[in-house]
Amino acid sequence: MAFNTLISVAEAAQHLDDPNWVFVDVRYSLQEEAWGRREYLLSHVKGAIFASLSDDLSGEVVRGKTGRHPFPTQADFVATLSRWGIGPKTQVVAYDGGPGVSAASRLWFMLRWAGHDAVAVMDGGFKFWQTAGLPCASGDENPRIPSQFEAQFRPNMLASADEVLGITNSHSHALLDARSYERFRGENETIDPVGGHIPSATCAFYNDNLTAEGQFKPTEQLRQRFTKLMGSKNAAETVLYCGSGVSACHNALAMMHAGLGEARLYVGSWSDWSSVAGRPVAKGESMKMKNTEICNL
Repeated sequence: MAFNTLISVAEAAQHLDDPNWVFVDVRYSLQEEAWGRREYLLSHVKGAIFASLSDDLSGEVVRGKTGRHPFPTQADFVATLSRWGIGPKTQVVAYDGGPGVSAASRLWFMLRWAGHDAVAVMDGGFKFWQTAGLPCASGDENPRIPSQFEAQFRPNMLASADEVLGITNSHSHALLDARSYERFRGENETIDPVGGHIPSATCAFYNDNLTAEGQFKPTEQLRQRFTKLMGSKNAAETVLYCGSGVSACHNALAMMHAGLGEARLYVGSWSDWSSVAGRPVAKGESMKMKNTEICNL
């Protein structure tokens, strides 16, 4: 049975020695680029390989065109997956540092974009793995035998800035912003030079997908949450964004795990949107936030 949304640490641990399973460590810190790699070398899931968000899961940054973490070219991503030895029958398990982190969901989304559905995020991340006393290793692991990744890219999973601009006028889609409530409102913006959100968007802070312990909430709770956030729209009529196309993938994963289907991603997100003069910017609460208690402000 393939896992295609979440997997528990207990279930994942049963497949550590399975050659058809690949564990990928995607720990990342926005504040310190080298942190993830350093933590991986200190300790990681036994047999896991390391993926750099900036080097492996992002491409060239072009101001006014890409945002902070654009997807790599299709050819570059295929080369990376081939180097990791991911074939058609490979089950991929991605994990990051744990509660409130979204880098593993970025890899999950990108593999689906490339046509590989057998990918799951380890619920709770490395923190839960360590707490459970499961096997760890340090240093660089022996590389896997490379293979040729067979891609079947799904460009319809992505939304362009022009499409998003059309949504702000037509309201044809739900537009969900995964950033914190403060950043959505344009308050205390410390990452991008312009604060605020895309007009017509609704705040859908990705951290609210998690329990207080740091695992994903039960599927029914997630289903209720996103059904309210989407309003009259469904997942196919929903576009997700965040600061740079990373934490929005957390919402995509939560929606898929809840059985709601697949939403599209605006990869450039706010870092791209806000870099182009003339694009509309909204601040404060959206009307939906004012009229509901979804965001618990």
